[in-house]
Amino acid sequence: MSSHESLELARLASPLGELLVVSNGEGRLCALDFGECEARLAKLLRSQLGVSREALVSAPAPRRTAESLEAFFAGELAALDEIETQPGGTPFQRAVWAALRGIPHGETLTYSALARQLGRPSAVRAVGHANGQNAIAIVVPCHRVLGADGSLTGYAGGLPRKRWLLEHERKWRNAA
Repeated sequence: MSSHESLELARLASPLGELLVVSNGEGRLCALDFGECEARLAKLLRSQLGVSREALVSAPAPRRTAESLEAFFAGELAALDEIETQPGGTPFQRAVWAALRGIPHGETLTYSALARQLGRPSAVRAVGHANGQNAIAIVVPCHRVLGADGSLTGYAGGLPRKRWLLEHERKWRNAA
């Protein structure tokens, strides 16, 4: 992100509680987190984009992002695929996040399977760390990654939300 580019913060209601939506002037999604995770979001914005929370300008969410999120929660899972993102992070992190977007709606992978998919089978811990640094919840679906034994593992928004997202996607994927 260029140093002169400003970011906008919007707050949207969702079935999972308030969403914090950070976008750039072109309407690309730079971050999305849950309302009570604002401190985590501020930390990720600083480390990945070099932007302080105080530098964000309050503005409505880009229409396309808001409509796509609303459609997703209404069961149109593919609506998330239409949201353009502009994540920060390192090249490795961006590769992990791109791979996350390739996991089909309602399906899951383990960290080790994701590492193998990236051609880095020994980088399981690095993949897990990159997954945990994902600043674009829901749209970059880190909730679709499970522990080696198939169990739900850490999710910044909380395991109940991770479970809800997976159940929501499975329900609507099977309804399609």
